[in-house]
Amino acid sequence: MPNISSDLLAILRCPVTGSALVQEGEALRSSAPDAAGNYVEYPIDESIPVLLRPELRAAENVSAPTPTPASPAEESPSL
Repeated sequence: MPNISSDLLAILRCPVTGSALVQEGEALRSSAPDAAGNYVEYPIDESIPVLLRPELRAAENVSAPTPTPASPAEESPSL
């Protein structure tokens, strides 16, 4: 289990609530609930806290669309 130093925890804040963070196992949790009354959790990945808002973490896990090459008809004419 990664252990975040107390010095680092003293300065980190929840991006959603602005509250201090508390380590619980392999995640950090906000010490105050958000507007909906939920505590926000942030994973610790390879000893690095991932302090992205939950909706951004979900978007990060969605694969980006694969770009398709332009057909010759779509290419710009050369001058």
